[in-house]
Amino acid sequence: MPHIVNCEVLTHRELAPGQFRVALQGPAIASEAKAGQFGMIEVARGYYPFLRRPMCFERILADAFTVLYKLEGEGTRLLSAFLPGQMISVQGPLGNGFPIESNLTRHIIVAGGIGVATFPGLAEALIKVCDTAPEVVLAARTKDLLLCEQDFREMGCKVHLATDDGSAGEKAYASQVLERLSPAPGTRVYACGPMIMMRETSRVALEAGAECLVSLEAQMACGDGVCLGCVVESKHESEGERMIRVCCDGPVFDARMVDWEAHNFAYDP
Repeated sequence: MPHIVNCEVLTHRELAPGQFRVALQGPAIASEAKAGQFGMIEVARGYYPFLRRPMCFERILADAFTVLYKLEGEGTRLLSAFLPGQMISVQGPLGNGFPIESNLTRHIIVAGGIGVATFPGLAEALIKVCDTAPEVVLAARTKDLLLCEQDFREMGCKVHLATDDGSAGEKAYASQVLERLSPAPGTRVYACGPMIMMRETSRVALEAGAECLVSLEAQMACGDGVCLGCVVESKHESEGERMIRVCCDGPVFDARMVDWEAHNFAYDP
């Protein structure tokens, strides 16, 4: 069950321009957290900003966990100012996490930009349960924004890089790299990143007969399913509703549940 605990900042550093990793000591959360789950982090020193910020767990340790985040607004700016030794209140673990199944023949992680934040913990869990390292596709606009490449390589993962400008790896989109990896029945693809990237990644996976799980990101006020601030459109209707809550129904969903066409964006492969 979720806890609200004060966690000590163990380390906090900038990994790439505007992108940070913070390690927090929180045994109660770490002992129950699973890859894909998240916590609601209180960034305020007083009453502003009032709401906590949702952050997925990057890696889960014996008595601590790490969070990888991008500097985007006032909340993350305040979070970036916390120093080792200071305390941060965290509510968690929240959400459903990734199912880990050893009967599949192949696992492929596809991460776009800061969407990689949920995947080091997943890779560790897959290695532990399946005794084999997943393949990893890392995509970003430019090489300076590619994160966790060395972390995955040290785990034994085969890493494929893609950048919009061709400054590292292939000049390609993540979905194009996945297509060349030829997923097939018996493959499970895990995706997180911009909605357009997840839509195209899930399309490639599902058309090839593979499974696809997506980890959705959304702004939320409570993390408990009450405020309904994080809903997205679903293809399935439940009790007259066609909306799903990222915080408690997810954040991990079967890609077939998401109504990707409800999101208006252009894609130029």
